[in-house]
Amino acid sequence: MNIGAWLYRQAQVGSDRPALFLGTEQVATYGEFHHRAACLAGWLLAQGVEPGDRVALFMKNGPDYLITLYAIWYAGAAAVPINAKLHGREAAYIVDNSEARFAFTSAGLTESLEAAGTKARLIDISAATYADALAYEPVPESAICAPEDLAWLFYTSGTTGKPKGVMITHRMLIAVSLAYFTDVDAASGEDSILYAAPMSHGAGLYAMLHVLVGARHVCPASGGFDEAEIFDLARQVDRVQMFAAPTMVKRLTDVARAVNESGEGLRTVVYAGGPMYVADITAAVAHFGPIFVQIYGQGECPMGITALSRHDVADRDHPRWRERLASVGRAQAPVEVRVGDAQGKPVPRGEVGEIMVRGDVVMPGYWRNEAANAKTLLDGWLMTGDMGFMDEDGYVTLQDRSKDLIITGGSNVYPREVEEVLLAHPLVEEVSVVGRPHAEWGEEVVAFVVGTADPEELDRLCIDSIARFKRPKDYLRLSELPKNNYGKVLKTELRKRFEG
Repeated sequence: MNIGAWLYRQAQVGSDRPALFLGTEQVATYGEFHHRAACLAGWLLAQGVEPGDRVALFMKNGPDYLITLYAIWYAGAAAVPINAKLHGREAAYIVDNSEARFAFTSAGLTESLEAAGTKARLIDISAATYADALAYEPVPESAICAPEDLAWLFYTSGTTGKPKGVMITHRMLIAVSLAYFTDVDAASGEDSILYAAPMSHGAGLYAMLHVLVGARHVCPASGGFDEAEIFDLARQVDRVQMFAAPTMVKRLTDVARAVNESGEGLRTVVYAGGPMYVADITAAVAHFGPIFVQIYGQGECPMGITALSRHDVADRDHPRWRERLASVGRAQAPVEVRVGDAQGKPVPRGEVGEIMVRGDVVMPGYWRNEAANAKTLLDGWLMTGDMGFMDEDGYVTLQDRSKDLIITGGSNVYPREVEEVLLAHPLVEEVSVVGRPHAEWGEEVVAFVVGTADPEELDRLCIDSIARFKRPKDYLRLSELPKNNYGKVLKTELRKRFEG
């Protein structure tokens, strides 16, 4: 089944329902949403796009993001959403590695992709070509796709520093959407989904279920996360569900307390994407009430490993409520979750091991990367690389991230990717990048450098090569990096410098 069929069905029975908003301005009903996606799909097919082809989206949040996404599915192609924060070179690698024939871009992002020399044809949504495509002869309905067909190619960086494409099928998107209703929250046509986080990631993955029920899709006029704007929109559109990183939840709480904002209109805030400190979520619930739900997932099992219900997040009567609040919840309906040893064998409850998951939300594999598949998929189980334990009631608590991932403001930064950029400087002998605790962002990127390179030159090198959120906020010079007997850098020793 093609996940895009849900839009077609909604347009059949709710053509006049409000669908797409930019701020408080309605820009499309469901009938218009469907029609524009169908016209754009017709144009793509006329340009030679065939079922299974990849089409990239290097776009900022906005109503046209959803129109383009559904047009790709209507045409039977697979979407390659790319974080709009990425450097043009990083985006170009993803476009070309996926062999995308077309890349839709937002104004201001087209130039950076052009400069990187991508092979794909670029379609700027602010240009005349896009406007003409929206007036093309529409396809009658979405293309027929098998459940195992590729729908979404999600690129997630790995320890090698090169992004890997996670193959997300139509079946996976359907499973995680339906799991929302059983494990996360109820949703109806009276609700609104607010896209304050990148639609290329978790926020966008919740679009489909809200299309299914005919909810309103609201994109902030700012295109991003602004606390005052979110509070204002929530009051006006009402019954708002939004996805947020833990750092965003903390910022919402801090601002709300400072200006005496109640959060009227916020119905559900789903948080994930990094560690949520118990003190921060306790403060958020105390101020806003029981509106929070936590989920745990990975690109390889998007949004779909575990969930901590709003009851568990808000409960203060259970004798172990603090332990539960520190967990990431229990297995979601479509998956099995267990904790295993290095060979994948289950360990006793309460014992730390690697989190493993299998089910209809787990990827079939990485895009053309059998070596990575062999390391990550074991007898049908996804080896997440996250260490943790499961208690007797099935609650999973994460203990550590085994791949040294840094999560800053909800965005992933993989140290080796930054290290490789810094090592290109001739005066850098060695470098090790780690995360330093940060009150607002959760973590910030810090580089320990051996050599005589000027920090300003290193900063310029990073700005020219990688996304700004990956750039180190501090360059600390050392005479040598701490290492073990095998010559491996001891990042744990570097992190200890930030303690106390």
